[in-house]
Amino acid sequence: MIAALVLAAGASRRFGGQKLLYPVRGVALVRASVERVLAAGPDRTIVVVGHDADAIGGALAGLDVEIVRNPHPESGLSSSLRAGLAAVPSGALAVLITLGDQPIDRDEVIPALVARFGGDDDAIVAPRYQGVQGLPVLFARRMFAELEAVTGDQGARSVIRAHPSRVAYVDFDFPMPPDVDTPADLERL
Repeated sequence: MIAALVLAAGASRRFGGQKLLYPVRGVALVRASVERVLAAGPDRTIVVVGHDADAIGGALAGLDVEIVRNPHPESGLSSSLRAGLAAVPSGALAVLITLGDQPIDRDEVIPALVARFGGDDDAIVAPRYQGVQGLPVLFARRMFAELEAVTGDQGARSVIRAHPSRVAYVDFDFPMPPDVDTPADLERL
């Protein structure tokens, strides 16, 4: 079983409004991101919300996702990571972690990561887009304790950096999917 974890609890301070609710190709940014994850067929998809939780949950209405509230989103990205990991089913072999503000625009990315994982051979499977490591990243269950120990406003990147020999890469010859931090980013998307 592979679970997907979409982190969508941020306050969008740099954006100047809740960016996850702004439309991209006719749907809210967060919905566009989650729909791409769902299209890859994870066994379970968990979306962590915090700021504007009800509105973001509403934007995801009708999708087969579990909404998890981060009770302390002001504590940073690590608190969302912990809240989401707590909801991952005990039978999951791995979790695929991605962001609600970075819709994956290519269908082959997630299936290629899952295929490379193939069980518990690799602790971490990450994409490299034209040589640059990006998201989403797949973590084997044995990495969960380290993910849960991350603190502050950082996500799983510190765990990846701590274990470079445990990372298997899947290379893609196209640019990394852009994340949205500003209105100009959204317009380019």
